[in-house]
Amino acid sequence: MLKTSAVPSVSAVPPSSGHPEGVSNDEFRAAMSRLAAGVVLVTSHEPALDPEGPKGEDVGMTATAFMSVSLDPPLVLVSLREGARMDDLLAEQPLWAVSVLSESQRHIAGRFAMKGRVSDRLLFEDIPYVRGEASGAPLVGGALATLECRTEQRVQAGDHTLVIGRVLTARVPSAEGGPLMYFRGRYRHLG
Repeated sequence: MLKTSAVPSVSAVPPSSGHPEGVSNDEFRAAMSRLAAGVVLVTSHEPALDPEGPKGEDVGMTATAFMSVSLDPPLVLVSLREGARMDDLLAEQPLWAVSVLSESQRHIAGRFAMKGRVSDRLLFEDIPYVRGEASGAPLVGGALATLECRTEQRVQAGDHTLVIGRVLTARVPSAEGGPLMYFRGRYRHLG
């Protein structure tokens, strides 16, 4: 007699979910919004195309999907939306930086998170920063910590690229204030 193993049936997925596993974009977004995350500004310097022309341009973006990966060697990971300007730039430019934003820097996070935003040159215009020695990227003044990185690996993951970077420098320029957090779709601070 031939035995067959029973395979559990998967219930039909409503057409609006968009995922065969049954989790809709809205359900996933709502669940993940309950995970508090620190807010960082990822920056890089886009070199000039023409060595005789302008000096190039600084580029920045707000990120909440940032984490430590390894102590030896020191590695961090940032998740970038595939096709975003920073994703395209870091595919070509291996050097970048991260400024861990303080609770008083909500305006910086909001400015660099805007969709359909103005040019990066204008975004950096009135923000105090120094240029990183290892990366050449802007390091925001008043940040709780700054790191300069060199891309070690890029991993495609759904609609994002996971960029793993070796930390070249790590500094704690400011011990004042708490971290800027992102929770339930809003910037918050520890209170």
